[in-house]
Amino acid sequence: MRIKLVQPAMSRRPMDTKMKSRMSPSLALLTLANLTPARHTVVIENENVEKIDFDCPVDVVAITVTVDVMDRAVEIANIFQSRGVTVIAGGIYITSNPEDAAEHFDAICIGMAEKVWGNMLDDIENGVLKKTYKNMDRFSGSEIVSPDYSRIDRRKYLYTNIISTSRGCPFQCDFCYNSCKHMLKTYINRPIDHVVRDIESLKTKHVMFIDDNFIGNPAWTRDFLQTIKPRKLKWNAAVTSNIVDMPELLDDMRDSGCQSLFIGFESINSKSLDSVHKVQNRVSVYERLVDEIHRRGIMVNASFVFGLDEDDPSVFASTLEWIVKNRIETVTSHILTPYPGTKLYAALAAENRITDQTLSRYNTAHVVFAPKSMTADELYRGYLWIYRNVYSFRNIWKRIPKSKHQVIPYLAFNLLYRKFGKLSNLLCAILSYSMIGRFSRRISYRIN
Repeated sequence: MRIKLVQPAMSRRPMDTKMKSRMSPSLALLTLANLTPARHTVVIENENVEKIDFDCPVDVVAITVTVDVMDRAVEIANIFQSRGVTVIAGGIYITSNPEDAAEHFDAICIGMAEKVWGNMLDDIENGVLKKTYKNMDRFSGSEIVSPDYSRIDRRKYLYTNIISTSRGCPFQCDFCYNSCKHMLKTYINRPIDHVVRDIESLKTKHVMFIDDNFIGNPAWTRDFLQTIKPRKLKWNAAVTSNIVDMPELLDDMRDSGCQSLFIGFESINSKSLDSVHKVQNRVSVYERLVDEIHRRGIMVNASFVFGLDEDDPSVFASTLEWIVKNRIETVTSHILTPYPGTKLYAALAAENRITDQTLSRYNTAHVVFAPKSMTADELYRGYLWIYRNVYSFRNIWKRIPKSKHQVIPYLAFNLLYRKFGKLSNLLCAILSYSMIGRFSRRISYRIN
């Protein structure tokens, strides 16, 4: 069969340029490609970087779906279905909200694809395709399949050295997809030698680990870092704030080449965190956490969510003050978004507080619910205000890292990606996204 794997175009936020959509390829589609038996022909099309070819002959289309691309995924499905093509959908939105998604596609995959993708293709060939496929029983890390990295067109992306070491998360915060009924309710790591094999296949000294939680199993993380230490990599990952209680692991991160850690602080108001059961976060240790990371020469990418029930309009100024005081190198801010299928969505729906059902607006940049302690307009304007002020010249200067070897990467992100993102995007379009990405990584590696 001729199989087309599709990633629909994402909806960009106000501060994003095309660099955001060209940041990296879809590991989900690359994994499906590797799972597909060799007798089939596979084509991958990412609408963020290229137009979808609706006219080429194809037997099966599989679409990976996040909530903000669901409406576009349905449009794509309708076009192919009108031509007699079988359309399958999977991905995090399909898994979180399968009851509402299923009607739009010929079949859906709930959860991980490793155990069901081959069966779906066989059933299509045999004319017995079922509506729903799901099999995550006793799923082990050794069953996680590597992406087919050889299929990446590196000219199209800023960053292609992306690796997943795990699936799932030990925590189930109310606003997170992990609170959904059909999500994997455990945390599993891949075998270390499988991850090392991926690193070797990429032939790189720079790696971004894109796990939900790189330290979901600290013992595994410690063993892995000891394994990669001789490779002298430079790497980044996302961790939870409870790493403050693991100073030895932070030492291992420093020694193995960690450059920055993405951490979901979410709020500097402990009552706000309690309202969404963010149990692993303790505001009382935030400053110590940042200090422990900075003392090891590692940068912090802090994520914040605004619009929690305990947030009033003063939250924006107090959060900015905390960010500047603690020299947080990069900040990712979000408007609280109740993804369908999550505990948060159920709670707000029960209170009749969902105000917008347009899924393309569920990208953490729009107010789609009625906030409790401020107006929707105050929340949206405060969200934009935070970005403007974090990345003002004044506050970029105030937040310059004390660690000298991090100054250039810090300035590159704050100025070239955030402050002058439109100009940098134009430069990427003239030269190439991959060239700019390689240049920035080489600078980072040489100064470290």
